[in-house]
Amino acid sequence: MAQDIAPSDALRKWYQHDPKKWLEFKRRYFSELKDKKESLDLVANKAKKGIVTLLFGSREERFNNAMALKEYFQKRLKS
Repeated sequence: MAQDIAPSDALRKWYQHDPKKWLEFKRRYFSELKDKKESLDLVANKAKKGIVTLLFGSREERFNNAMALKEYFQKRLKS
């Protein structure tokens, strides 16, 4: 649905799903998201109405872009 809110290729390659880089990955990813307001609004509006499924392409279940995006939206929807 909103592929453009995925992390950049450069960020994904830097991160390589290394849990030690998780906090810095999220910081950089959230910074990238600042330029994606239209797509983020679309997903946020869908989330207010029902369930949104976030996809990721990693075997790592805890430290991936979908989990980071979930955290981002949870904080955003609370404010």
